[in-house]
Amino acid sequence: MSTPTSLLRAFRPQVQERLYDFYEELRSADDLFWDRTLRAWVATGHAVVSKAVDAPGLSSVRYADIEDVPEELRPLAQVLSRQMLYNDAPDHPRLRALISKAFTPRAVRTLRGRIVEAVDRIITQAAPTGRMDIVADLARPLPLTIICDLLDVPDQDRPALASWSEPVAEAIGNSRLDADRNREASQSMTDMLAYFRELLTRPDTPPAPHTLRALVSTQAENTDQDLDELLANCALLLIAGHETTTHFIGNATLALLRHPDAADRLRRRPDLMPAAVEELLRYDAPVQLMLRRARHDLDLSGRSIAEGQTVLLVGGAANRDPAVFPDPHVLDFERTGGRHMAFGHGPHFCLGAALARLEGAIVLEALLTRLPGLRLDDTTPPQWQRSLNFRGLTRLDVAFTPPSDDHDSGNQAVPTTSSPYGVDSATHAGACPARPGPGHVAGA
Repeated sequence: MSTPTSLLRAFRPQVQERLYDFYEELRSADDLFWDRTLRAWVATGHAVVSKAVDAPGLSSVRYADIEDVPEELRPLAQVLSRQMLYNDAPDHPRLRALISKAFTPRAVRTLRGRIVEAVDRIITQAAPTGRMDIVADLARPLPLTIICDLLDVPDQDRPALASWSEPVAEAIGNSRLDADRNREASQSMTDMLAYFRELLTRPDTPPAPHTLRALVSTQAENTDQDLDELLANCALLLIAGHETTTHFIGNATLALLRHPDAADRLRRRPDLMPAAVEELLRYDAPVQLMLRRARHDLDLSGRSIAEGQTVLLVGGAANRDPAVFPDPHVLDFERTGGRHMAFGHGPHFCLGAALARLEGAIVLEALLTRLPGLRLDDTTPPQWQRSLNFRGLTRLDVAFTPPSDDHDSGNQAVPTTSSPYGVDSATHAGACPARPGPGHVAGA
């Protein structure tokens, strides 16, 4: 086999535009190789990624020694080390159990009305203009609204949380920030935790029933649960709960606009929506990497992995592996067979998967049915963010036909009951993939 180039090339804007061709080059050379530049093993084949993602010899713990983390990142690393995403058993299932009740399929279904109302409001406002930036106007505000509703965050506090979330997500998804940006991320996380501490202990405003704030507040009062752990995992939910769903909505919309035949088929066959959501997640997943570390010397697909070495599992590449997905670059809503890796697998399977699927289905239904003539605005090409781990757009301008005076499509609300697009059935799973640790290129 030839020696593959470094995965680090994916940082380049020109490679982001042809990311899956680049992955194919890597996988064709070797589906598991030592990346000398990143000093990590890189897995691109579906077989090795699916085997390694929950292998007992590989750990999700990032910070065995906080002192090894750059000083400006240590405050952030200390918080992330308390989050479920960065822990193994027995801590991982214990931390996950703290908030899992808020993400059961039944609990997620109760959020349908909030999602429908928020989407309807955004579409109604945009419809008369004939233009929209899908990212800024829809994909970013919608998931933030829903996760803040779930956390019972007052409306007036949400802009601050959004501003704190962005530098933290940037640091988590990009190991090559300068010291000042990393310091900003640490300070933002400190500010976010201080806010959640005040919110959860606010005596004059009791939490709304059936919200995560009510659940966490009860746990904090009635158990010996470490409050810092609760706060850290609230921060995880805020960041993961909107950052990755934002990218899914943007990526899925772009895929449909670049495949108008597939979009038309989905309009004609609303029963395909649940399958379409899965195929769109496979086709262009919002999180591309999961990071593991070897607990001890081990063999992985015939390679000798040394204790402490990093293994980067490129789920985005695995999702286009032709050995599992025939014609992987084709968008096929009736595809059968393999399981995509967009939400991970095993104990670390994305807790918010059901919510992300539901949000995505409702959004795609609204875009396809309420914005006639929806198309890419060729004056401003789609813009990708620079990240190895997170696959997402920073801008996606679209145009469509505004409603005429005698047919105001802005008054056609998204259905609040069971949709013909099958979004109810989409709640069996969702999206908040894994995160990388500071000082590293990716994570899970």
